[in-house]
Amino acid sequence: MRTIKTALLSYGMSGSVFHAPFIDLHAGFELAGSWERSKKLIQQDYPTVTSYPSLEAILADDTLELVIVNTPTGTHYDFTKKALLAGKHAVVEKAFTITAAEAEELSHLAKEKGLKLAVFQNRRWDSDFKTVKKVIETACLGELVEITFSYEAYLPQLNTKAHLEEPSPAAGLIRDRGPHMIDQALCLFGYPQAVFADLAIMRTDSRVNDYFEVILYYNDKRVRLKGGFLAREMAPSYIVHGKKGSFLKSRADQQEDRLLRGEKPNASDWCAEPESEWGLLKTEKDGTLIKTFIPSEKGNYLDFYEGVYQAIVHDQPEPVTADEGAQTMKIIEAAIESAKEGKVITL
Repeated sequence: MRTIKTALLSYGMSGSVFHAPFIDLHAGFELAGSWERSKKLIQQDYPTVTSYPSLEAILADDTLELVIVNTPTGTHYDFTKKALLAGKHAVVEKAFTITAAEAEELSHLAKEKGLKLAVFQNRRWDSDFKTVKKVIETACLGELVEITFSYEAYLPQLNTKAHLEEPSPAAGLIRDRGPHMIDQALCLFGYPQAVFADLAIMRTDSRVNDYFEVILYYNDKRVRLKGGFLAREMAPSYIVHGKKGSFLKSRADQQEDRLLRGEKPNASDWCAEPESEWGLLKTEKDGTLIKTFIPSEKGNYLDFYEGVYQAIVHDQPEPVTADEGAQTMKIIEAAIESAKEGKVITL
């Protein structure tokens, strides 16, 4: 089995929780190490790897095939471009870039160089989203007409990470949680005809948007995406209405919580939801009303990395392509323009 030597560009929360455990677990990857500017932490968890002193050291290492760009959003374009120019495949966290033009440039560059470039939209592999996707694919709801995805929490205090709270082109909830939800919507429903959005600042002392509502317009349906930090009691995170029925589902994927507790993603039950979080389906079949709870699918971010492996080794499409990442950035730009102008933006 071919092994892909892989390096991270940071080893903070994202590196230690979302990337390193799955790269280490997958037999097709070798975790080579991470760029660490000050704290040297990766060798505490993986003693045989390297703590690289600089980005240049990673780019100069000819044994490395894949670079994970998991640094703050404002650095993604520059670091990814440098990785591609150095002949490395790349995985880039959300938000992919700051602008759609940057995203498209990186996509073109990767294709020109014959390299793979994937966007780490890991929420496609959450148990809750996989369950919603499966229910929709059964067509048991009939023709879909109204869909609401929300990503809310009760976090009234400002984040201690300055790059998330200081005003900049990369800051704001629409660029932090927005990409997850937009990507999920595009994955299920494709590219919309138009966008309308409301962005606001709700928390005391906040200086960046921490609330958004985005409506994606399709010919036959509307998709509403909501995010905020002041929901102490939350409604179902996924509400899907069709002409025959409805499906309501909580956001209950267990992976992040378990990884933060230090669990490794090799447990036999990785990663099941409790029965209490099963989604509610109410529909009809052959004239009979059905109301039942749907067992949740298992989430697993390892499937993303399996997709990356297949892309690099067998020239398959990336699990989330750069072109898909560019589409998400176009929606974000349209949402920001819509909120500023107070009008629907046609795509």
